[in-house]
Amino acid sequence: MGKVISIVNQKGGVGKTITSINLATALAAIEKKVLVIDADPQGNTTTGLAIEKEESSSLYTVLINDDVAEDVIVNSGIKFLDILASHIDLAAAEMELVNLANFRYRLKEKIKFVKDKYDYIIIDCPPSLGLLTINALTASDSVIIPLQCEFFALEGLKHLMETIKMIKTNLNKDLEIGGVVLTMYDKRNNLTEQVEEDVRSCLGDLVYSTIIPRNVRISEASSYGKPALVYDMHCAGSKAYLEMAREFLEREQITTREKL
Repeated sequence: MGKVISIVNQKGGVGKTITSINLATALAAIEKKVLVIDADPQGNTTTGLAIEKEESSSLYTVLINDDVAEDVIVNSGIKFLDILASHIDLAAAEMELVNLANFRYRLKEKIKFVKDKYDYIIIDCPPSLGLLTINALTASDSVIIPLQCEFFALEGLKHLMETIKMIKTNLNKDLEIGGVVLTMYDKRNNLTEQVEEDVRSCLGDLVYSTIIPRNVRISEASSYGKPALVYDMHCAGSKAYLEMAREFLEREQITTREKL
């Protein structure tokens, strides 16, 4: 059965989508079968993989119209990497889900039939802690939190940690924090280094050793509908995501050994 990982932060613009796309691509590059679920109504992961946003075939139709996930999943154009795309209609799901049975478990129920086809399922969550994010956390085995290296980085993190703790206590006892990844790191900025020190001091080993730098080639890649690893695999951002994927797999192995 595939391991389900949510990429979560209620703050926008911290690198959730770019992390989702490039971690998934790096894993696919070593022939891991990966499914990316775009759970953000803005659909940036869908656009970032150059997938057409179709009203009749998206995560919304799976959650609300009872479509079968397997029928809606498409290949991203990258071998071993599939996507369950988003559409702006997904914004309405926050209100419509509450009228459905087991509305907090809707996503979990929908993907259970495809989990055995993938090594990893990565969910790109919206920048909020609403029902879509709750559905993602309830369906997940672990959470990765991208954290931008800026002054207010830790301000919202406490609330997010409390939400994850609440989900673990009430809805998903198996949910774990897989790690915090520092993104948009600018070594020319002294404040960036101070934020890193503060985060590592507070969270210790939860913080990935790998740091994702602020890199213009990553932004360019998104505008071309390509992962940075495909657009320019030699740029600093691509190298960082390859290193993050290596560290991710090491952490997964450690977690597996501990459970055994």
